[in-house]
Formats: sequence, C-alpha cells, structure tokens
Amino acid sequence: VMLLDSPTNHLDLESIQAFNNTLIRFKGNILMSSHDHEFIQTVCNRIIEIGPKGMIDKRMDYDDFVADEKLTESRSKLY
Repeated sequence: VMLLDSPTNHLDLESIQAFNNTLIRFKGNILMSSHDHEFIQTVCNRIIEIGPKGMIDKRMDYDDFVADEKLTESRSKLY
C-alpha cells in the first residue's frame, strides 16, 4: 500500500508525467488525496469522498464521478 498526500504539489510537468506512469504500473493499492484533476483521472479507478455526514465510495473514473447527476445529489447531502 502506498499513501500519498498531494503527490504532485511541488513537481514540474516532466516529473509528474514520470510519476504518473510509475503509479499506473504499480501493482499494489494507492490511497491518495490530490487537487490535480488530470492526475486523479489517469491514476484512480475508485473514488471515495468523505464528508461530515457520511461518505461515497464508487469504482469509476473521476470525470464520471463528477459528472454523474445522481452522485451530485448524494454529494450535496454529505455537507
């Protein structure tokens, strides 16, 4: 298991791309938080959003998670 907190925060574009490719090939589990939309979209296949009133756990890519109207309604109930 690899635990990452904003892993691309202070990296240049070339380093982010190399790190991204490494994580895609990583065989274990990765738990991370990030504000880097492109990085999340390419690396993550499960999104867990935690709010003060519960959580949402979905196996899908990030763009689908954000665009899903049903999940938008569920997310509004988390906060």
